[in-house]
Amino acid sequence: MSGRGASFHLAWLVLLLLSFLVARGHGMADEAISNLRKETIDIFYHGYDNYMKHAFPEDELRPLTCGPLTRDRLNPAHIEVNDVLGNYSLTLIDSLSTLAIIASSPAPAKRARNKPLHDFQDGIRLLVEHYGDGSTGPAGRGSRARGFDLDSKVQVFETVIRGVGGLVSAHQFAVGDLPIRSYQPKVERRKGREGIFWKNGLVYDGQLLRLATDLAERLMPAFRTPTGLPYPRVNLRHRVPFYANSPYNTDAEHGQCNKDPNDKGAEITETCSAGAGSLVLEFSTLSRLTGNPRYEKAAKVAFWAVWHRRSAIGLIGAGIDAETGQWVSPYTGIGAGIDSFFEYSLKSHILLSGLPFDVENVGLDSPDAFLRVWEDAHDGIKRHIYRGAAHQHPHYVQVDLYTGALRAFWVDSLSAYYQGLLTMAGELDEAIETHLLYTALWTRYSAMPERWSTATGNIESGLRWWGGRPEFIESTWYLYRATNDPWYLHVGEMALRDIKRRCWTKCGWAGLQDVRTGELSDRMESFFLGETAKYLFLLFDPSHPLNTWDAPFVFTTEGHPLVIPQRLRKPQGAKPMTPIPDWVPAPGTCPLPPAPVPFSISATAARSDIFHAASLARLHLMPTTGDVESPLVDFTTDHPSISLSDVRSPSNYTYYPWTLPPELIPHNAMSSKMAMRTTFDLSFPNMPNTMQLGGLQRVHEGILVNSMSGLRLGMVREPEFLPIETEITFDDQFRIYAIANVALGRDEKVFMTRSTIENFNPLDPFFTRTRDGNALDLVLDIPPLPIPSPSSSLSDLLDKKTNLSAFDGVHEMEVDLDPEKLETEPSYLHSLLASLQSLLAVPQMPETSSTSSPSSSPSSSSETQQPQRQTVHATLPTGPGAAPMPDVSDPNLEFDPANPLPWKNVYIHPNDLCNERLPIEIPRSHQVIVVPRGGCSFSAKLRNIPAFAPSLEALQLVIIVSFPDHEKPDYDVGNPPAEPNTNDNDRGWGMGTRKPKPDPRRGSNGERGNANINLVSPLLDETQYTPSGLLRPHPIPLVMASGGEDTVELLRRARGVGVRRRYYFLSQGVRISNLIVL
Repeated sequence: MSGRGASFHLAWLVLLLLSFLVARGHGMADEAISNLRKETIDIFYHGYDNYMKHAFPEDELRPLTCGPLTRDRLNPAHIEVNDVLGNYSLTLIDSLSTLAIIASSPAPAKRARNKPLHDFQDGIRLLVEHYGDGSTGPAGRGSRARGFDLDSKVQVFETVIRGVGGLVSAHQFAVGDLPIRSYQPKVERRKGREGIFWKNGLVYDGQLLRLATDLAERLMPAFRTPTGLPYPRVNLRHRVPFYANSPYNTDAEHGQCNKDPNDKGAEITETCSAGAGSLVLEFSTLSRLTGNPRYEKAAKVAFWAVWHRRSAIGLIGAGIDAETGQWVSPYTGIGAGIDSFFEYSLKSHILLSGLPFDVENVGLDSPDAFLRVWEDAHDGIKRHIYRGAAHQHPHYVQVDLYTGALRAFWVDSLSAYYQGLLTMAGELDEAIETHLLYTALWTRYSAMPERWSTATGNIESGLRWWGGRPEFIESTWYLYRATNDPWYLHVGEMALRDIKRRCWTKCGWAGLQDVRTGELSDRMESFFLGETAKYLFLLFDPSHPLNTWDAPFVFTTEGHPLVIPQRLRKPQGAKPMTPIPDWVPAPGTCPLPPAPVPFSISATAARSDIFHAASLARLHLMPTTGDVESPLVDFTTDHPSISLSDVRSPSNYTYYPWTLPPELIPHNAMSSKMAMRTTFDLSFPNMPNTMQLGGLQRVHEGILVNSMSGLRLGMVREPEFLPIETEITFDDQFRIYAIANVALGRDEKVFMTRSTIENFNPLDPFFTRTRDGNALDLVLDIPPLPIPSPSSSLSDLLDKKTNLSAFDGVHEMEVDLDPEKLETEPSYLHSLLASLQSLLAVPQMPETSSTSSPSSSPSSSSETQQPQRQTVHATLPTGPGAAPMPDVSDPNLEFDPANPLPWKNVYIHPNDLCNERLPIEIPRSHQVIVVPRGGCSFSAKLRNIPAFAPSLEALQLVIIVSFPDHEKPDYDVGNPPAEPNTNDNDRGWGMGTRKPKPDPRRGSNGERGNANINLVSPLLDETQYTPSGLLRPHPIPLVMASGGEDTVELLRRARGVGVRRRYYFLSQGVRISNLIVL
């Protein structure tokens, strides 16, 4: 009995423990979440009611002086205000979608008034009263203006995302395209009027959509530019006459802008990537709802105009000139000026998914085209802007647009949006880890400073304000929806408490002019009600329709939800989707949230790197005050939205967010060791009689070192990079990240000639020269192209049927004709034809031949010119059949008639040499044999070369030429490589028509620092044998060269062939990866 009783008590204890854990499993009680939701509604209404009372119908509220904030007409250059405030009741338009969202929760009880829904409908009625119904008749004129016929010069971007986006989103809520719980709009016809009849007397029949169209039409003149990038600003009444080169700058009678580019008073044409490329969501939705495609087309043209100007390393800049398309600044990152471009690339894919598009232009118009931009952009960001755990904690910095070199250490508050975008894209791990830093920063400053430096730990350049920006709260909402981790609820609670504690005023919510001192600014930005309050509300309302709705809707960068309604979508399968050539999207799967740690509630709170972010934010330097004084304590009795708990911190900031209950931290949690980078400087002595001037030279892909005297190399040790996620561990390598205080990008290289380093000890343990056993360079002497003799006629030249499109010397020909001389002077026509002949002077391509020898007679004019010495990258073989290279000296890279290349006779085999034997005369009389890759193994190709007696005139080297299709990256490390293609079309030199697929790490021109990254070493998997099956007494050296048909053509024309060994450097036995010895 006693044993059974003990077991019974033990079982009860286990059940009690489990019930306790289950009760705590949510991390935050439903009642607490409900209270936070109610507090968020109070926050919104405290701002909204005061705006309607003190500022409407003006644009924004001054919360300190209880008055309206309007355009600064006395100072047109005050763009911080004038760019946004268009004199069209901006805060009301920005708040309508928030009212509609709040109207869904809590669900109104029977016979109870749904105040947010009524306020939403009343707000629309007020807009119609002030700005008309958007029609052309009498009803189209409001008490304030007819539509948006206002003399206001505004920024195109801000007007689209706030004005057009706010109106379209509110329209979709009004007609039921977007859900409002318990609101079921019906179109009815009463007394000759058709529409949705509301209790406030308004019959809604699309007034907001017509107003949005009116506003968009007034912005369209800004898109009349040579590049398709819109001008940054437009006058809602007078279009854009203030730009000198605008087609509207033609009114000389009433004033015309000076077209002198040196005029300092001329309007600047600089826009930004975000401003020009973040219009697709609003304009596409407007086009689909109205049936007018011009808005969507203009927005897409602008988007692609930005993307097509990305740098060679796949990055876009912030400032860009709308007229020239040139980047204004070489700095780039993920924040201000760039942010929403990345956001709209992914969200445009979501919004437009399943919709018809131009199948003739699939690479630009299809939804997948935008997804591809996001994937390529994210690759570039992760490669160049992201800094990993070795930099204390993962974060993003500012880098050079063209090289990726580090330029600045600051992060800005706008960049806090990126974690939400990563969450949408399924990059959950990256989103979680980088969001920690922003949470630690908010904990430290009780707000998000505009710009903060990871290097100094202080606010950067005096940018110390927080104007109520929503990006951090937005990302917190996305992460909570993806993980359901209560940690993010407490992050939102922290933001709510700090806003109430620091930003409350009697007349609304003020921004913080200084996050350190709490100094307030007399402005409540429209996005505070339109975004910040909205995302807080959605965070604390898990059952909201927009949190559970299965539809391709998106939130714009201004927080307005948009959707292309189902009635405008064709049934799936009506038209087959056309894939984008040369691109396969990543699998569309949603990652699982992090696995919870046993006996814990929050996987985020239990992360072993949570204090790494705290260390980077210098959170440990915060004062541990028990109370935080606030003037709002005096108003708590009269304002139920304020509570005393808002002015007391329950922790000493050891953990963050400061609202996090201590019980969410595992009792045995331990921080992991912070990763440290191995870095050191390698300095070289000052050399006597050495000029240091011009010692470094900027070249394509990096820096050329002309002198080692006094040089200092900054090096970092890191794992070898592979552009995929894999669990395989690669060897470490050193990378030169700085040279003589010049920062280098991750893919930049340092070039040194052999003459530059010949005076240094090659066995120095810190700078050891080593011969590359995997690669070398083929050196070729290429004769100049023959020039036709003057006696050759134009008809003879054209009879050669030369492909003029392959002639690189002339891309465009302009010939000035004089019609009178053409008719009266026969010699003029003769001179004209002679000019055309000289322009079209291209070489007559030799007939396909298996041999190329110095006995072939070039034209007499080309004999007087020296050949050009060129190099081709090649790899050395591995395996039991590999033979050493011939014992020849490395040639110079400059042509020297006194030191010719050793091999003159080259044989080009017409097929893959898999099913036939070479005649014995070929290896006896040719020093180089060229064979295309593919069809069979490398050993099989060598087996078909007959045995021959070694001599200087006999075969010295076999060159296998690889084509682009052979060099596709195959990173499927879990599966064996595919068998070689044995299709008949791939067995000869016809493969020259193949084109390589684009690499996301390449620039728009396809170039890359290491263009042969995918050229592997050929495997000779067996000892070399003769065709008769005997062991070959003299193995044949073999290399594999890249370049495809171009390389073959060079070998056909070559007068000489040689090999030049490659070298690389080791430091302490570790290879320096980006040091290239020329």
